[in-house]
Amino acid sequence: MRASAITPPRTRATITIVGEEGVARSSPARRRGGRPPRSAALKLRDQILDVATDLFLTHGYGPTTIEAVARRARISKRTFYHRFPDKPALFGAVVHRIIERMRPVPGVPLLEGATVHDQLRRLAQMMLRGALSPPAIALHRLIIAESARFPELAHAVHSEGASQEAVTLISDLLGREIKNAALTAEAREIAAQQFIQLVVSIPQRRAMGFGEPMSNGEVDAWADAAVTLLLNGCRGWGRAAGA
Repeated sequence: MRASAITPPRTRATITIVGEEGVARSSPARRRGGRPPRSAALKLRDQILDVATDLFLTHGYGPTTIEAVARRARISKRTFYHRFPDKPALFGAVVHRIIERMRPVPGVPLLEGATVHDQLRRLAQMMLRGALSPPAIALHRLIIAESARFPELAHAVHSEGASQEAVTLISDLLGREIKNAALTAEAREIAAQQFIQLVVSIPQRRAMGFGEPMSNGEVDAWADAAVTLLLNGCRGWGRAAGA
């Protein structure tokens, strides 16, 4: 005769079945709770970052609180802290995502063109598209407005390392293409840093309201002129001192 002993439904821990051979076997009941699937966890993280991005860029870093983020995202503070230890970490994640979304799709060559001028012009245009995008402009405004009170803002942007990646890329290209013994590795790095500032700073300031925003044609012409200045300067590097 077969009999069964079932754990009361309230606990739903295990189901014990005694077979005809008289040996008890335990079968786990369906699991409830625990960690959500990875896809759900990523979706929740994106939801939090969407809310945080909107609050940071709209209201600023100081007025944006963890409570406000949790309330807007419809999560508990415990759920929030399970994913981000504090507000600086949340802001860092927001910055990281903004910068990642401005970067070209993986696999797209950054340096492409028939000549070094073409390659640098294409790279300059890509940098400008990222720097002049609405999220980048809003983030830049936020950094300028609040970095004096909250130094962690500038640190979060600097730690991304996007500028250093571009400096290394440009410096290596100059080393391969420019035949000038005076253009040392240190000089190439300085030239690359100055090139990035030359390309981005004035168009970005004008987009923020310090002057009339550039048209698409003006942006392209600006990038082309910046490349011409960089290459002419690198080819003549070290000669002016002895002139």
